[in-house]
Amino acid sequence: MLSLLVTPLLGVNALAQNQYPSKPIKLLVPFPPGGSTDIFARMLGDAFTQMWGQPVIIENKPGASGQIAVDMLMKAPADGYTLFMGHIGTLAVSPALYPNLSYDPIKDFDAVSRIALVPNVLAVNNSRPFKTVSELVEYAKKNPGKLSYSSGGNGSAAHIATEYFKLLTGTNMMHVPYKGTAPAIVDLIGGQVDFIITGAPPLMQHIEAGNVRALGVTSTKRIDALPKLPTISESGIPELKNFEATQWYGLVVKKGTSRDIVMKLNQGIRTAFDNPQARAKLKQDGSIVQVDTPEAFTAFINSEMNRWGRVVNEAKIKPD
Repeated sequence: MLSLLVTPLLGVNALAQNQYPSKPIKLLVPFPPGGSTDIFARMLGDAFTQMWGQPVIIENKPGASGQIAVDMLMKAPADGYTLFMGHIGTLAVSPALYPNLSYDPIKDFDAVSRIALVPNVLAVNNSRPFKTVSELVEYAKKNPGKLSYSSGGNGSAAHIATEYFKLLTGTNMMHVPYKGTAPAIVDLIGGQVDFIITGAPPLMQHIEAGNVRALGVTSTKRIDALPKLPTISESGIPELKNFEATQWYGLVVKKGTSRDIVMKLNQGIRTAFDNPQARAKLKQDGSIVQVDTPEAFTAFINSEMNRWGRVVNEAKIKPD
């Protein structure tokens, strides 16, 4: 009797995978257009549309450190037609930063795959005198509270990376949060803030155009897109000798989504990004392709929650 029940069930699952997607897909982005999360979402959406012939609608829902977008995901059916572009902030930092967070990244989501790793870049407004990371830190130590930095919002990767930087250097600098990376960079260029530490992709065009001055990269090795830019660990500051703060991005769906659909999405990501053309394109922007199995991505999220949770607690980081 059991075998008679299993066979039809397997047939239904296979049929669901073969038919998916049979209608447009919604891809939720918890930030405005222009930032790294949005860039990867649009690349993925275009690839899925080409592969499967169904439109992927990008919906930017900024605010509340991603909780607005997450709430939309949680209210949608677990059918693979509502996706969420997660990143280090929403999937690893927010659980430690917000005690009353409305979601749990492990209990409420099914991980699909990471897409990319993105080293951060420390960049300053052109009118500021700093030419090196050590000059910026020296000024900050002598002038507590006078320097300001922008980020894509409370709990964002830029926020936490900079607070980690402050913790290690023993400096006091003012956080100015924005609703997304793009407006944070606009005000950096305009001189409303002094510096930013954020992902390389949205900064690259402004660095190349000379709109901002890059001082260092947060990865352990220099990146191909900016080979002459030293790492922050090369700054000569002992406290920053092993400094590393890399952003990452990946796709999740609502818990309970069919395993077949999760695997089809996983394979779609692999097809879209795990190839020489995509790797070369992302390398130009300072990004590194990173595709996982769902199980590996789940384990990675767990490890990152533990890592950045310790930073949040040690630095006594509180939402502004």
